[in-house]
Amino acid sequence: MGRLSNLSTFTSLQVRDYRLLWMGQISTSMGQWMDQVSRGWLIYHITGSPLQLGLATAIRGLPLLFFGVIAGAVADRSGRKLQLIIAQGTNALLNVILATLVLTGQVHPWHIYVTGFLAGTVQAFQQPARQTLIGDIVGNKRLLNALALNSAALNISRAIGPAIAGTLIAFVGAQGSYYAQAGLYLFATVWTIQIRIPDRSSEAMRRMREPFFASIKSGFQYVGGNRNIRTLMLLALVPLTLAMPYTSLMPIFAKDVLHGGPRLQGLLLTCVGLGALAGALVVASIRRENGYGWPVVMGAVAFGLGLVGFSLSRWAGLTALFGVIVGVFSVTYQTQNQTLLQLSAPRHIRGRVMSIYLLNRGLVPIGTLGAGALAAWMGGPKALLIMSASSVCAVGLVILTHPQFLRARVPLSDQATEEAESGPGSPRRRAMASPDG
Repeated sequence: MGRLSNLSTFTSLQVRDYRLLWMGQISTSMGQWMDQVSRGWLIYHITGSPLQLGLATAIRGLPLLFFGVIAGAVADRSGRKLQLIIAQGTNALLNVILATLVLTGQVHPWHIYVTGFLAGTVQAFQQPARQTLIGDIVGNKRLLNALALNSAALNISRAIGPAIAGTLIAFVGAQGSYYAQAGLYLFATVWTIQIRIPDRSSEAMRRMREPFFASIKSGFQYVGGNRNIRTLMLLALVPLTLAMPYTSLMPIFAKDVLHGGPRLQGLLLTCVGLGALAGALVVASIRRENGYGWPVVMGAVAFGLGLVGFSLSRWAGLTALFGVIVGVFSVTYQTQNQTLLQLSAPRHIRGRVMSIYLLNRGLVPIGTLGAGALAAWMGGPKALLIMSASSVCAVGLVILTHPQFLRARVPLSDQATEEAESGPGSPRRRAMASPDG
């Protein structure tokens, strides 16, 4: 880490505790991508049913919608580090159980559904705890860089995890993949245990006095009653729900539009992944004193327009180029969006705010169903064109109704953080988190 951490791109890796959290992110993200490949292969191998294949994927994702906000409230009320350790340890245990069932020939479809639902549930509790821990560890000044490196870790895992899972399934069997996933979660748990978190026990005790469901309600009230936070949330949820399902249409473009096959499909996804990694490293290299609203908006628009170009292209090389553009801007806008959300929300409510933000991962499957229905009706290119153009229009509508967001600014600094979070009259709260009314 020595030379890399001296580069501005990798400045957050100078922080020991963030390095441990970052390595845990790579491990758990790789396990999640391996699970996506392994669970799909396993249920289809047992049943041969495309319907059950889709059902297994949906059941794995539903807990993100059901429990995400509850998990955010728990993260604000209790130790985020402990929540993360419990979630990762539980995931390791679930993988061991499923691997052993496969190894002994005792696995049945209901085992896959139940373990999938439980794995999705612990992932729902893991995500807000991990995201808010980043700010706790690195502070405001390094937060943009740390979140960008976190995104880079996700994309590295996306590139490597599925290939490892496929190789293990081919040479060892699905049990090999799930035992390996258990090992990855155990490594992540060991690294997380070593992380030192600033003592905020007095804050936690004050929050524990608030009734649990009242704290969930207050999280929604905070997001709904705050112009700029609400704008950031709309920009996080709407474009991704409408446009991110493009990945489910990749086989149509590879086979029917560009007249290729699985290799071309893999190449297109690789181009998106390379663009995403490049975008993450660009954001990680940004040096500035303030975060602004307009880069988030411009990035969201560029993401949608890149998909418009992707839908219209009929040449593989140009389609691949648009794939890179889509990857770059999807990451740059999401990372800056998330940074502004975390810095604009007081520390005591960040878990709840981030859990609402992370609903985008549960809403994407809903968008995927819409994309599939449109593609069945009018073909993949027209379906993607409609959804991506709708995404751009949605961003425009959000800005028309919240024009002050383009002028929004938040300091990327640790100076006077406690003062900024203590009351509505503070400079940062006035700049980025002014309530309606």
